[in-house]
Parts: sequence; C-alpha cells; structure tokens
Amino acid sequence: MPAYFALATSVGVLAVLATWLFGLPVSAENNLQVWIAFIAWGCHFHSGGGTKGTTSAVACMSWGALVGFGATLLFQGPLAGLDTLAAPVAVGLGAALICLSSKVPLLATIPASVYGFASIFGLLLLKPGMLDNPQAAVLPTIISVIIGAAFGYVSEMVSNALTKKPSA
Repeated sequence: MPAYFALATSVGVLAVLATWLFGLPVSAENNLQVWIAFIAWGCHFHSGGGTKGTTSAVACMSWGALVGFGATLLFQGPLAGLDTLAAPVAVGLGAALICLSSKVPLLATIPASVYGFASIFGLLLLKPGMLDNPQAAVLPTIISVIIGAAFGYVSEMVSNALTKKPSA
C-alpha cells in the first residue's frame, strides 16, 4: 500500500481505538483527556517520529505540564497579591523557564513543552473544581501524554508495516 494511504489507515483506525478508550468510564474517573493524547500523538510526528519523537513528546510535554503546575501554584500563592497580573506573570515565568530548560538535550523541543504547559491549563480550566486542586491535574495530563505518544509510535510502526516496499 502507498505510504500515504498506509498512514491514513493506521492513524484512522487507531484514532477510533483511542477515542473509544478515552470514552470508557475508567478514563473519565481518572480525568484522562483524549485531546491531550491527540496533541502528544501529533507531537510524536513533529518531533521526528520513531523513538526520538516519542521520547521528545513524553519528556517535553510532561516537563511543560510540570512547569504549568508550578505556574498555577505561583499565581495562586506567592503572586496572588498581584491580582489580575498574577496569572500572566506566572505564565510568563513558566514560558521563560521552558525556553531556558531547552539547553538540556532531553527538553530541547520547546514547542512540545509548550503543548504540555497548555494541556495542563486546559484540564485545570475546563474541568470544574480542578483549579482548586491543581495537583490532581498533573498525573492525568502526563498519563494522557504518554498514551498519546505511544499511539503516535504505534501508528507509525503500523503504517511502515503496511507500506508497500519497492521491489529489489
């Protein structure tokens, strides 16, 4: 099968599976998010695919989520006195930290870290009551990232297996 159709087939079928899995009660009970998984899935590919893409997606998005959690603690705690500037300053500090940490080779993919940063805030802001308990968003975000990056890896491997190889 041509690579274009192999990838479409692999991603399409696995997207059905991922969406179904995230729709199960156990996923909802544990605040796992299909949209975070899809971001990580795409991140796998834009980070080069293969083991490197998966590693970058998981490491950087998880780091970004942790930085976002820290920013949340900052604007709810020490920076709260800044009133309406508390969250913007905390986000600015988090964004700066993400850029500075890109000197570490494992965290070099800044956009992936930003996706993780945004993902935890998405969960915190979209799930009622979650902002009152921000630590409850960390593990679901990271687990969703890991699942999504794994789906990226598997979809790539299945696509490669389905691709017609040129005859020798």
